[in-house]
Formats: sequence, structure tokens, C-alpha cells
Amino acid sequence: MTNKPVIILVIPQLGENIGMVARAMLNCGLTELRLVNPRDGWPSQSARDASSGAIEVIEGAKLFESTADAVADLTYVYATTGRPRDMVAHVVTPKKAAVEIHEKAAQGQTCGILFGGERSGLNNDDVALADAIVNVPLNPDFKSLNLAQAVLLLAYEWYQHSDDTPESYLEINDSQPVSQGEFNNFISRLEKGLDQGGFFRSPDMKPVVMRNIRNLFQRAQMTEQETRTFHGMMVALKRAGLEIGDIDKLRD
Repeated sequence: MTNKPVIILVIPQLGENIGMVARAMLNCGLTELRLVNPRDGWPSQSARDASSGAIEVIEGAKLFESTADAVADLTYVYATTGRPRDMVAHVVTPKKAAVEIHEKAAQGQTCGILFGGERSGLNNDDVALADAIVNVPLNPDFKSLNLAQAVLLLAYEWYQHSDDTPESYLEINDSQPVSQGEFNNFISRLEKGLDQGGFFRSPDMKPVVMRNIRNLFQRAQMTEQETRTFHGMMVALKRAGLEIGDIDKLRD
């Protein structure tokens, strides 16, 4: 991805929090971090230690004396704040901001996201430098995020906008999904065993019952190994003298 958003921390306090921000950024593929007057100075060993390996973000962090300097080369800036401001501003959710950032990146623009210090957030002068405000929809009775959480939330929405991970999938490790031929062979063998065991008490209902059984196993999305396991189970039951469907014997 090109023209990734820049994360800008304005007067962050603890090095540990900067390190956790770096970790959150790299989780979502963001690497450019800018720091405006970090209270405890820079570089910071505590930030490096708290980054959990996100060293490229820490080592690449740029230091600025003012917020205006930190955003000077950007074409569009978002300010994150949960407090109402006495100003007219374009306010968006993190999801909408992510969409806009991708749209602007496609046009060759570079965006930045401002985050205030841990104690009081951004001041009005910092917010005034932004083109839009990002406001996170949270419990109106409790809107408390730490710095790394706030960065992760915005970074995650940005990352998800272009992520193509399936919403749901079956983890089968080294096995393979069973082929239709193998599956049909298993169903035919099962049907034969059920028929021999007298499972189908009404011949007219047999097609309907077998369709239901087939659907049951299809929903399980069986693998080749699981199909072989069921074949083995049927062999073992037959070897034990149990007819499939003989409920009375299975209960004993």
C-alpha cells in the first residue's frame, strides 16, 4: 500500500505508551511515526522495550518541535478528539476516515492523524490545524481510551478497508477437503449399511432421509482424513457385530 497515513503523537508522556503505539501501528502495516515534543525525551529505551519488536517504527520516528511543523508536508490531516469543540468542523467516524484516507491516497495525497497526550489530548490550536475531526462512537457514559488503543482503532479501520481476508473459512491444516467422488462413495456406503440394518422403516421416506443425512455431512465440510475416519468407524462397528441403526444394541 502506498501513501499510508502518518501517525502523529502530540506531546506524548510515557515512552512505554509510544512503544505500544508503535506496536499497534505495525500490527496494521503503518510505519511512519512523528513525535511532537515527547515529555520524557527521545530516543527512549522504554519505548523500544514496550514496542514488542516494532523496532522499525521506533527507529524511524521523527521528532518535531511543533504540531504545525509535523503536519507541514501533509495534504490532509485528521485530529482525534472525544471532546466537543467550539468550532465548526467536518467530523467523521474512524470507518469513514479510513475510506477517505484510501480515496485521497489513490489521488496521490498523504494524510496524517493527530493524537493528543495521555492526560488532556489535543488542545484547540492543534485541532485547528486539522481538516477534519475523528470522533469514535463509544458508550456515551464512558469514553476512555488509552493512547495505544486509540491509535490501534484508527489504524485497524484503515487496514481493514483494503484487507481481503475471508470473513469465515475452514482451517484444515495439512488435510484436504474431500472430493465429491470420495464423499459420494462414503454416502453410498453409509446408505447401504443403514439399509441392511433396517434403519429405513418406510421405503417412501428413504430418499428424504438420505438427503437430510447428506446435508448433515455436507455442512460439516469434511476433509479426506475425516472421511477415512468415518469409513473406519463403519468397519469397526461391523466387526463388533453391531448393525448401524441398531439402537438397542448400541445402548447395551
